[in-house]
Amino acid sequence: MSSDRHAPPQQPYGTAYKQMLEKVRYEGAYPTRERADEAVRLVLAGLGRQLTGDERVELAGCLPPQAARVLTAQIPAPQPLTGWAFVKDLAARSDASLATTRWDTGSVFSAVAAYAGPDLTTRILQQLPTGYALLFGRAELIPAA
Repeated sequence: MSSDRHAPPQQPYGTAYKQMLEKVRYEGAYPTRERADEAVRLVLAGLGRQLTGDERVELAGCLPPQAARVLTAQIPAPQPLTGWAFVKDLAARSDASLATTRWDTGSVFSAVAAYAGPDLTTRILQQLPTGYALLFGRAELIPAA
């Protein structure tokens, strides 16, 4: 085990995950890849606690393996949170402001939607409670009467 301060992280970023981090870094205007990584891990872990079923499996299959592991390592909550409660929960877990957490969520979900594509993103939004569409950069879906 090396004690070099400049040693790479325990799990070096894979190429696909690096590309995802660069997308999130660009979307969120983060100063470093490490800051983008923190946002990705926080938000994907949170999403992993909300998403179940086929959509969860399909999304994991679309994401780079390192991102998929963060998503699928979480046990889904028995009662999913609304979009706003999701942001508040992440803010409490990360000890960050609501504004910062909302920004992180939007930046990560933008990348997630790009990996998932429009059809899977729509199905994910249909599964989740209200408030997530805006976090994914879409208008809120209103069920037909």
